[in-house]
Amino acid sequence: MKKSIIIILAIVAIIVIWAVSAYNGLVTMEENVNGQWANVETQYQRRADLIPNLVNTVKGYASHEKETLEGVVEARSKATQIKVDATDLTPEKLAEYQKAQGAVTSALGKLLAITENYPDLKANQNFLELQAQLEGTENRINVARKNFNDAAQAYNTNIRRFPKNIFAGMFGFDKKAYFQAEEGSEKAPKVEF
Repeated sequence: MKKSIIIILAIVAIIVIWAVSAYNGLVTMEENVNGQWANVETQYQRRADLIPNLVNTVKGYASHEKETLEGVVEARSKATQIKVDATDLTPEKLAEYQKAQGAVTSALGKLLAITENYPDLKANQNFLELQAQLEGTENRINVARKNFNDAAQAYNTNIRRFPKNIFAGMFGFDKKAYFQAEEGSEKAPKVEF
């Protein structure tokens, strides 16, 4: 009788230790996803901070390109107003965030395209430096988004595997959304001279 109680207690202790370890592992992975999301937001904020300087530099040379400049400012304003909480990354909220950031990317593309008409602007050191910083920021955004997707994939895989899926369901660990490619990005842009 005593031996069977000891065996039962040992089995229960092993299960409890495993459950605590599984739970702590899920918490660690979720925090990694949240940290990667914060990195994504940081890079988008860096881009948003660079935009006013870029717009003001171009404004001095291309004052009659008012519509393009206003479009960039408006897209930046809309994008910075959308906040997504890392703990509630639903596909819908992430798509809305991504759409707003895509509008900024599109507006910046138009802004940089008009510089072809302004040789003095293209030679301006401030503009060249801002353009290089913006290009670097876009690369950082891509890296941050990839790191986020990798962390989300590892987390999502972990919470869906048996038996951790039981603990994930019990303790409210929900699947995280991914960044998706923008619609139409599978087609190469057409360049004409």
